[in-house]
Amino acid sequence: MTDSRSSSEPPPADEIAAAARPIDRLLAIMRRLRDPERGCPWDIEQDFSTIAPYTIEEAYEVADAIARGDVEDLRTELGDLLLQVVFHAQMAAERGLFDFEAVAAAAAEKMIRRHPHIFGDARIDTAEAQRRSWEELKAAERERKAARTGGRPSALDDLPRSLPALMRALKLQERAARVGF
Repeated sequence: MTDSRSSSEPPPADEIAAAARPIDRLLAIMRRLRDPERGCPWDIEQDFSTIAPYTIEEAYEVADAIARGDVEDLRTELGDLLLQVVFHAQMAAERGLFDFEAVAAAAAEKMIRRHPHIFGDARIDTAEAQRRSWEELKAAERERKAARTGGRPSALDDLPRSLPALMRALKLQERAARVGF
């Protein structure tokens, strides 16, 4: 966490205004919005499942801004998507699950782990070799996860069931092709 208070304790209004870094300000705003005594009733009643559709919508709005080549809109939509991440992390922190710092740390560790040619001793010279390495690393992660949960690893394990049907079909086809189907 970025300060000594818990993620579920709301900041005073002057702290929101005085936050030095924009991300600290955004985190403080979300704590305040979710404050059971002084927060926003709509924000307080949300949970992971009620916010999930907004997260998906914001991701599509990012993609739309990119497709239109609208950089100003892209900046705004990326902010909206970041807000969704902050919202989910705040709800998780309130339940004692994880906080925004843990989300950022997990993303950083994943990037380091999946780029051993940058942050380690591996040598990869082409984008195609990097793609193969990435897939091998993801397969190893699926195997570790299956061993931890007692399941069997599959190339489809991390394919979200909630993807739109056509996108899911494309991903299934791509993964099947990678293993020779």
